[in-house]
Amino acid sequence: MTSEKDIIQSSEGQGRVFDAPSGHWVYRALPAWLWPYAQLARWDRPIGWWLLLWPCWWSVALAASAGAKVGDSVWSIIPSPYHLVLFLIGAIAMRGAGCTYNDLADEDVDNKVARTRSRPLPSGQVTRKQAKIFIALQALVGLLVVIQFNVFTILLSIASLVIVAIYPFMKRITNLPQLVLGLAFSWGALVGWSAHFGAPATLKGFLPALLLYAGSILWVIGYDTIYAHQDKEDDALVGVGSTARLFGSRTREALMVLYGGALVLFLWAFAMAEVPMPAVAGLLAAGAHMYRQIMVLDIDDPAQCLRLFHSNKVVGWLIFAGLVLGALWTVVKPFF
Repeated sequence: MTSEKDIIQSSEGQGRVFDAPSGHWVYRALPAWLWPYAQLARWDRPIGWWLLLWPCWWSVALAASAGAKVGDSVWSIIPSPYHLVLFLIGAIAMRGAGCTYNDLADEDVDNKVARTRSRPLPSGQVTRKQAKIFIALQALVGLLVVIQFNVFTILLSIASLVIVAIYPFMKRITNLPQLVLGLAFSWGALVGWSAHFGAPATLKGFLPALLLYAGSILWVIGYDTIYAHQDKEDDALVGVGSTARLFGSRTREALMVLYGGALVLFLWAFAMAEVPMPAVAGLLAAGAHMYRQIMVLDIDDPAQCLRLFHSNKVVGWLIFAGLVLGALWTVVKPFF
């Protein structure tokens, strides 16, 4: 007998959303009445908060390792564990709030797209009022995280809400909604740096963060283009835009430019921050992973597009590990 958690949700009954695994802990551990809220926040699809988190963690690691040299103490060159935890909580909360807001804005569109029709709002599992209350609760968690930082970082974080607010409507007026998503999802590259250093005295002092931000934007456009190829036929029918539709059969070439540009900007950020040279090894490994994504991509295979999109979590780990291990090299180098 098919259990409720194995059923794709619809207006006729509760279950899981189309692109969530049936064995996820959300469906095993939470009571059924909480499932729609977990689905609104995408707790059953955690890749989103990982991708939101990486620019934050990269920036914190970049700031900590900036100018690291032999003789520095370990604790002075590794990312602050406290900041890493704060950004983790903040990424989960604000990604959830953003997705809930996006679902409210897109309810009419989601009801017309096969992959999104099972979401809580179009399937009638929650009301719009309940979704709005849930946004407020998640945003409160995000606020509690943000106020732990310095004033400049608080103001910088609040400024990102303008981009978040306009993002859901961009696909209705442009084929470049992924650019706006990149502006929002990469904001942590600025915030992580300012959380460590505070307000910059000069623009040059903020340049590594700006370069990391620009590179992350290109990375986001790239991986979300792959993701958008899952929905390109439905998007065309509904009349909403995406870079998947814009690039079409030229997606592989576009990804070469986007991912290649991201790596160049990341390398430039590393150079401006004067991080230890071994950190570049992480970038090289990430570049190899990105190249593999491009080479194996089949834009007409939705399942593969989803897998490649998810694999960008590995890119995040490689770049972060490179920065942390590169900094630690300055500590162990004298012993070799």
